[in-house]
Amino acid sequence: MKPAAREIARILARPDPATPGFLIYGQDAMRVALARRQLVAALVGPDGEAEMRLVRPEAAELRRATPALSEEMRARGFFPGPRAVLVEDAGDGLADAARQALAEWQPGDAALVMTAGALRPTAALRKLFETHPKAVALPIYDNPPGRDEIAAMLQGAGLGAVPGDAMADLVALAGALDPGDFRQTVEKLALYRMGEDGPVTPADIAAVAPSSTEAALDDIIDSVAEGQVSRIAPVMVRLAAQGVTAVALCIAATRHFRTLHAAAADPAGAARVWAAIRNFRRRERMQKQARAWPLHRIEAALGQLVETDLALRSAARVPEMALMERCLIRLAMMNRGR
Repeated sequence: MKPAAREIARILARPDPATPGFLIYGQDAMRVALARRQLVAALVGPDGEAEMRLVRPEAAELRRATPALSEEMRARGFFPGPRAVLVEDAGDGLADAARQALAEWQPGDAALVMTAGALRPTAALRKLFETHPKAVALPIYDNPPGRDEIAAMLQGAGLGAVPGDAMADLVALAGALDPGDFRQTVEKLALYRMGEDGPVTPADIAAVAPSSTEAALDDIIDSVAEGQVSRIAPVMVRLAAQGVTAVALCIAATRHFRTLHAAAADPAGAARVWAAIRNFRRRERMQKQARAWPLHRIEAALGQLVETDLALRSAARVPEMALMERCLIRLAMMNRGR
């Protein structure tokens, strides 16, 4: 079966032990590897591999001997506990072996975990798992981690619930970093907060966030808000070299302009909005930007960012960085009254 996209994070974190097999596939090898690590840890626990409850047969060997996969899943280990059979870099050549193993699976047998790269909808292995009544096909998309996935990472790192403002910073950071770097940042945050009471704050996240990406994002967004059109293209090149995506840029810009909007629209005054920004230099610069942007113009800017975000996330193939650069230039020109 193929679960809804919103269910994938939950399945990876808390897989049903009655599920005989899982297929994890996607274009980004790093995202697939992280999903595989999370799923295997949830299936067999942190000591599963040390206790030989995780078996890693080679895909080439299984292609030569189809029944071998079914035999691996039925085998019993010396240590008690759930078992898993992990087959990496699978393809259509293993569809028959997987079909036989799933057909012969019984409660108490090892769970089958297979990983693959991008699979077409007509791929035999993908169709097998999508149409199976109990096995699960888990496509891993290139979208940044959502709130549910981030919450699962935080829980796994021992951080628990995170307040809304800090979570918003983590969502923006997840869009700016590649998956491996973001997971490392969450682990750094857990170490940074070790022994600390109270909730995670935006200042904690700023302390562990990679400074180069954060500074470059602030640089380009400030250039847009201050109408410095000529600075946009060079910073875009630097961000692209660092691996920052157009979606991450759009998220960061939207968050910035929402802050300006909150300051301009708050009937109780902007003091509450600015007080939430701990960095004095950052607060002072945004206050100066807010004075140059009337409310109606901020709302128009947010409208353009929403349209661009929808275009970036649509199924249509578009030159993403070029589309984002054009949007930022339009916003910068808007600030200059053009």
